[in-house]
Amino acid sequence: MTPLPLIPKSKHGKFADSGVAVKRKRHPNPRLAKIHRNYTVEEVAGLYGVHRNTVREWVKRGLPTSDDRRPMLILGRDLVGYLQAQRTKNKRTCQPGEIYCVRCRAPKAPAGDMADYQPLTATLGNLIAICSDCETLMYRRVSLPKLKQIRGNLDITMPQALPHIGESAQTSVNSDFR
Repeated sequence: MTPLPLIPKSKHGKFADSGVAVKRKRHPNPRLAKIHRNYTVEEVAGLYGVHRNTVREWVKRGLPTSDDRRPMLILGRDLVGYLQAQRTKNKRTCQPGEIYCVRCRAPKAPAGDMADYQPLTATLGNLIAICSDCETLMYRRVSLPKLKQIRGNLDITMPQALPHIGESAQTSVNSDFR
């Protein structure tokens, strides 16, 4: 049996002209395109590791081309603007008192307007709450100084430190002290 030949990688880490499915990023990075350059459909597809038909679909959905002639030329400035607009279109910012629910794909007010604060560091922690619609856990990363801005009308439970065993008036059940 002869070994399979190695397929050289392109400069973006994807296999060049191999026909092998390559895992790509879900959201193309707009900064890969040069704004003073013109691109063909094939060049855009190679730049972002997507299929040519994906780029043609972007054109159908509003990506401007330089003219209606072949080959289709896409200005780098238009490509960057289109990809940035696609990224910002899907973002949903949370208002005070809301936490983003991944299952519902929308910012939601927690059930009972209650959330727990779980500290991660001295100044950073997570708000944990239950979605009022689908009853799954929701998480929101917050900094302790900005907690009052994010709080809104939420009732946030802060963790209380447990008493030290030496400060306790009662002896522990598993201790040898009598």
